[in-house]
Amino acid sequence: MDFSLTSEQLMLRDSASRYLEESYDFAQYHRSLAAEGHCDASVWQQFAEFGWLGIGVPEALGGLGGDAIDAVIVNEALGAALVVEPYLSGALLPARLLLQLRSADLQREWLEALVAGKQQMALAYAERDGRGDPGYCAVTARPAGDGYTLTGSKQCAFNAPNASHLIVSADRAPPAGQVSLFVVPVNAPGLTLESYPVMGGGVAANVRFDEVRVAPECEIEGGSDALEAGIDFAILADSAAALGAMEAVFRKTLDYVRTRKQFGAPLASYQVLQHRLAEMYLELEQSRSLILLAAMRTAAGTADERKLAVSSAKVYVGDASRLISQQAVQLHGGIGVTEELDVGHYFRRLTAYRLRHGDREFHLTRAMRYEPLN
Repeated sequence: MDFSLTSEQLMLRDSASRYLEESYDFAQYHRSLAAEGHCDASVWQQFAEFGWLGIGVPEALGGLGGDAIDAVIVNEALGAALVVEPYLSGALLPARLLLQLRSADLQREWLEALVAGKQQMALAYAERDGRGDPGYCAVTARPAGDGYTLTGSKQCAFNAPNASHLIVSADRAPPAGQVSLFVVPVNAPGLTLESYPVMGGGVAANVRFDEVRVAPECEIEGGSDALEAGIDFAILADSAAALGAMEAVFRKTLDYVRTRKQFGAPLASYQVLQHRLAEMYLELEQSRSLILLAAMRTAAGTADERKLAVSSAKVYVGDASRLISQQAVQLHGGIGVTEELDVGHYFRRLTAYRLRHGDREFHLTRAMRYEPLN
């Protein structure tokens, strides 16, 4: 299988990396954390001007087009720079789901606003008893006139405090067991948010729906299939950001052990530490291959191939991120966990990654379900 990038993708990678290296340093990271909703408006507008918010959106709707591989390229660069702006949860994922909105007029209006950076959205699907399973849904959507009313609650809706609209999964009852997706404005009567910051940067909210009215044109076609495909896309993009963070913290650790001396010799001269660094590098490159495979399966594979590849990547990258981040902190010693050094911040970011969109057990079970039998 050919994992090489096209000339356009190489240009996208180089331009994203160059901009973030020059403009998004550790000081900007802290400024973004201090901004409302952990999102610096000037940085967000720059993302819009680059067209990054429109990756995956057809050119006819104001986007750049592109596929899952393009999303991986940008997210890897963002992860390496410790970007906290909600690129994935606030724009990339909602835009992908909006491509199946029932109303073409609303679709164009909302996508153009997202791509231009004028508004953000958020997906609310996780529930207390769901354990990462998007098919679990206790929120109900009951017929009311020509639309529906939503009742129930969601938890940990990433970027909901910054969003103008939420994309909500609900069990259409009757009949029970049919998951549907609806776009709901956050100021709708009966909708309440309990907002909080999350580990590694960003904000989220628990959401309560008390007979919230939804118009029929605000339904997203595809139901549970669209939701699962969207979350797989989010896992892929999030894994790419984790890959960028893993590579950045590995490079920083490598530079540190080459310069830090113990007993008159650089730490990197000790064979036992060389073995650790070699293991970190191996895990990093294997993670890269699995992410690229998952991106190809997402862009041009069957649903079962996508599910297997994405869950396999999530499990492997989660394990690799734990090893690399823990070794980085240990090799740096006590300064590895200080607020003044970025290594500890990468550690928190990678820890948070492992907990999002289903844990290791969930994705290992899911991957085994789609593993072909020989």
